[in-house]
Amino acid sequence: MDLFLRGKRVVITGASQGIGEGLAHAFAEEGANLHLVARSGDRLTALQKELSGTHGVDVRIQPLDLTAPGAAEAVVAAAPDIDILVNNAGAIPGGDLWTVDAEKWRAGWELKVFGYIDLTRAIYPVMKARGAGVILNNIGNGGENFDFDYVAGSTGNASLMAFTRAIGGRSLEDGIRVLGINPGPVATERIYKVLKARAQSRLGDAERHTEYLQHYPLGRPASVREVADLFVFLASSRSGYTSGTIITVDGGITSKRSI
Repeated sequence: MDLFLRGKRVVITGASQGIGEGLAHAFAEEGANLHLVARSGDRLTALQKELSGTHGVDVRIQPLDLTAPGAAEAVVAAAPDIDILVNNAGAIPGGDLWTVDAEKWRAGWELKVFGYIDLTRAIYPVMKARGAGVILNNIGNGGENFDFDYVAGSTGNASLMAFTRAIGGRSLEDGIRVLGINPGPVATERIYKVLKARAQSRLGDAERHTEYLQHYPLGRPASVREVADLFVFLASSRSGYTSGTIITVDGGITSKRSI
């Protein structure tokens, strides 16, 4: 299926690892040109070389701390030809209300919650002026499954879900689609780090983290590619009537809890 993404300029934040790196590969395979943003310049340089060499697409990189003043405007200035924005940078720390103190809470929200909002605010007018654009927010199913032990993340993700629906409900009037994707557990370095810490804390042995996998659908987290492919489809004109909604990809975890 041709997704008609060849030649489109895609900005991906948090692109140096995990889901962000998987998104870069998936969009490059469709012939999209990339603008990759992350703090790690070394990782971005290596990814740039790999993707441009393998797929023959134009890959620009921008090592940048998105929490720095003026960061959102710097992204727009470097990528004025943007067609698709994927907000992906940031991870809100786990823990209960007392484990995640005010400083940690604010730091987590600064990159993910306010980072998404600031980039959308900066890029939306550019897309509106052209009458076309797509904004995809990688959020997380914690916003649908309120968790005492992930209170900052659950609250932040729920806020981003509301933000996505609020903007995406009217954005098609400006030719822009705004969508949210809620992955559940995904096989990245981060999920295994979280599981090992939980196993160490609760079971006294980090190597017993595999026991937690038994509770996931199919006994495993989603692969990065299973998530990335959904983003690519939603970014394409094949999904041209989709806006202001959240698509959950968690193997049924959220639905199971609601039954």
